[in-house]
Amino acid sequence: MSLARFITENAKLIIADWEEFARGCLPAGTVEQRRDHIETMLRELAADLDKPQSKHEQAEKGKGHSDAKAGDDTAANAHGTQRAASGFTPAQTVAEFRALRASVLRHYAEATGEAGRANLDDLTRFNEAIDQALAESMVTYAEGVDRSKDLFLGVLGHDLRNPLGAIMMAITTMLAQEGPEWAHAKTASRIINSTTRMDEMIGDLLDFTRSRLGGGIPIVRAQMDLEAICRQTVDEITAFRPSCVVHFDASGELHGKWDRGRIAQMLSNLVGNAYQHGSKDIPIEVTLGGDRTQIVLAVQNQGPAIPATKVREIFDPFRQLTPGAAAKKDASSIGLGLYIVQAIVLAHDGTIDVESTERGTIFTVRLPRAAALKATAKARSSAA
Repeated sequence: MSLARFITENAKLIIADWEEFARGCLPAGTVEQRRDHIETMLRELAADLDKPQSKHEQAEKGKGHSDAKAGDDTAANAHGTQRAASGFTPAQTVAEFRALRASVLRHYAEATGEAGRANLDDLTRFNEAIDQALAESMVTYAEGVDRSKDLFLGVLGHDLRNPLGAIMMAITTMLAQEGPEWAHAKTASRIINSTTRMDEMIGDLLDFTRSRLGGGIPIVRAQMDLEAICRQTVDEITAFRPSCVVHFDASGELHGKWDRGRIAQMLSNLVGNAYQHGSKDIPIEVTLGGDRTQIVLAVQNQGPAIPATKVREIFDPFRQLTPGAAAKKDASSIGLGLYIVQAIVLAHDGTIDVESTERGTIFTVRLPRAAALKATAKARSSAA
């Protein structure tokens, strides 16, 4: 008897075996909820075994080239998504497939006795098929977990802004009413500074979830003087951090269409990063230049060089090159600043490069003017 036919005819026996395993080893829930995709997966496994397969196709399957995409409608994908939503751990999800494999092979061995060549081929293909189902399920499981985390961060950030706003409004009102001679004015100012930093962190979390869930950070282009915005941003940073010294230089044609708030946020994050990791005795250099094709913004600090092996990681979310070190200078850092900078640059169809040597580290942002013209033409076409 072929293994495909055996699975089809003995599905209830195999599922019963698996259910016994599930009752003692998996999270609480009804058996019906746990077995939801097992029967469908068995049918798909049997169908896979029944299909002719060339050696090339077998090799491609072994390399994972035949795996379904995360969004495809397969039992394995549905299984991974459901398990992630139900709180299964990766080990528990993998254990389900191990139990299913063991049940099929044990019952098949008992039914067929000594395996011949044909049975050996069936067993090989069965293992390939179930490995493929496992890989597909784990991919969608991981995506489901990541999406749940992103949604949680988004909801948390959104819900925290209301009570935080109430605190900021109350303490600002009290400070305005009591005046600078108020005995608690210094404490009130500290509360305002702390809530401002908290609001910045929440903003970073919301931008992070928007970029992950919505395909990028949204921007609204408007005509602006880039030099004026950057100079204002630098002034605000140095006013908030008196020990942060920034030399700003601008030249060239700096009028164009960009997102005013996002450009300020990008520069603030770059200067903040330079302040955290640079030398406190040497000013941060910010240069801005523009020509008819693009604008170039560069932020340079003097400090330890970034290891070549770490340069690729600095734009990853929640990544800090020296964990804990930033807290000495800037307690508001949660490792999202450079990730958001990159997202803003990409939203403007620009590029960002990093060069780090013993002479210092320089971040260079290039924003093409053509992207703004293209976006304006598209907006006019949509309006028409």
